[in-house]
Amino acid sequence: VISDNGHLVMHYPLHILYLQQSNRMAVNGLQANTSQFTLEGKPFRILGGSIHYFRVPRAYWEDRLLKMKACGINTLTTYVPWNLHEPERGVFNFEDDLDLEAYLQLAASLGLWVILRPGPYICAEWDFGGLPSWLLRDPNMKVRTTYPGFTDAVNPYFDLLIKKVVPYQYSNGGPIIAVQVENEYEALLSRGITELLVTSDNSQGLNKGGVKGALGTLNFQRLHPKDIKYLDDMQPHKPKMVMEYWSGWFDTWGDLHHVFPAEDMIAVVTEILKMDMSINLYMFHGGTNFGFMNGGLAEGLRFPKPMITSYDYDAPLSEAGDYTTKYRLLRNVFSHYHSEDLPKTPILSERQAHQPAVIHQHLSLWDSLQFIDKPFKSERPINMENLPVNNHNGQSYGYTLYETAINSGGSLKSNNNIRDRALVFVEKQFIGVLDYESLELMLPDGKGKRTLSFLVENFGRVNYGPSLGEQRKGIVGDIELNKKPLQDFLIYSLEMKPAFINRLQTSGHWVSMRQKPSFPGFFQTKLHIKTQPKDTFVNLPGWGKGVIFVNGRNLGRYYSAGPQQTLYLPAPWLNRGENQLMVFEEKEADGKIQFSSSADYGMTVDVK
Repeated sequence: VISDNGHLVMHYPLHILYLQQSNRMAVNGLQANTSQFTLEGKPFRILGGSIHYFRVPRAYWEDRLLKMKACGINTLTTYVPWNLHEPERGVFNFEDDLDLEAYLQLAASLGLWVILRPGPYICAEWDFGGLPSWLLRDPNMKVRTTYPGFTDAVNPYFDLLIKKVVPYQYSNGGPIIAVQVENEYEALLSRGITELLVTSDNSQGLNKGGVKGALGTLNFQRLHPKDIKYLDDMQPHKPKMVMEYWSGWFDTWGDLHHVFPAEDMIAVVTEILKMDMSINLYMFHGGTNFGFMNGGLAEGLRFPKPMITSYDYDAPLSEAGDYTTKYRLLRNVFSHYHSEDLPKTPILSERQAHQPAVIHQHLSLWDSLQFIDKPFKSERPINMENLPVNNHNGQSYGYTLYETAINSGGSLKSNNNIRDRALVFVEKQFIGVLDYESLELMLPDGKGKRTLSFLVENFGRVNYGPSLGEQRKGIVGDIELNKKPLQDFLIYSLEMKPAFINRLQTSGHWVSMRQKPSFPGFFQTKLHIKTQPKDTFVNLPGWGKGVIFVNGRNLGRYYSAGPQQTLYLPAPWLNRGENQLMVFEEKEADGKIQFSSSADYGMTVDVK
């Protein structure tokens, strides 16, 4: 089979896997019966690395896995995001960038073992920890419990997912040697999972107990001998593994860019290996939270903070697939744990900084509403997940516009019912922002009936912690004007899916930049590329906050609050010739889109 970049690779068709299966019947897969793992009856040390297929363009899967193998890693670990694979209840997507089977086949063809982490909850700094937002239509929903509404939703998804992965287990000739179990132990066994089951916890989680029949593993960044001892005492004479060795850390908007010094990381990795333990680097290569898929951090904070678009994570392989100091040092350490020389490191792809693309047209948010499905009328505000859109699955991501009529000015109070951030307008004139910190605005007086509008953004659902069950977005309760609840809303769902962006782009309603633009608004231009496209980074100095679309695809959010200054734009998303660029901007525009050949994640701070 020819891969996307023209390399000849062997993808394992299932009949080849079955041939292997007959050879494997006599030998065992990954076993945890003594203080060291065995694979095929021989001692085996897992040198693992996490790369999430859903954070990397499919055209680059092979490149990233080859770079991983060249670093001396023998096992690929990946999560599986339920919210992408079942965007609407009963509607499944395992195509293109979500073709999990192709990813498993690719790993096998490159000689990598796989530890699969199928969820259904994955955390991962991903919106709602990978859970689909339509679960929240049930007012009594209790996620990650035995609540029937939750288990009834998991079952059909697991029926399909596990059926897809069972043929790729070691015992069937495939690469999967272990599967991480969340609470769904029986759900995996009853559907045909036969490989080693593992759990993954930090030290506090381990103290709360494990899952009977599954091997407990640890997550940490700095080594505390007491945690290792606790793991040993909990399961004596079993192999010890760090399932998530945190190679860096994530960032939230308005914060600094977290880095974990390479020498600190290598010192701990070296120590872990000296203690005869197995390791998985989380992340080996982070990738990108494309679109609206970033999660949010709430633990220990007064209010949640959304994750940035980049998931570079300060990992050994950068967001764009570059080698780092960490990569080179790791490769050196791992080389001592291989009897043969490591493969050569693949050549890096070139980058291109295009000339700035000057914006030539704009369209106000208000003029774009005609391209949205008709608005919904409601006496009370309705959260986005309960809107009657997407075949009654509700709205998952993006913005929701709520409009109502007022007869006076005065004190507007949100009662902390805005999730997560609202731009407030009277007669399309911007008044201010309501969010977790700003709970009140004064509305100016005016004559007669006026339209009050709230453009509410879901800035990313929290992915971890006790607030996981409270992730409904939009307006989630009454907003009061002069102590009276507002009523009679017109509600528009602005999910900004590709079909909407394409309708917008081809409409004849765009206005020349000679006319002063109004905000919020859409801005568009074209980027002409004469040669084969290369990776680049989009830079938007002078813009405020919004989202950028390239050829109809949502690249992700940008925000002048930082730390992230550039958005990674992979070459496979670009065309040779003409490319459509569209920006949705909330408050201020510079008039051009700039490009650079390297990433800028802002000012750094060491991980505490």
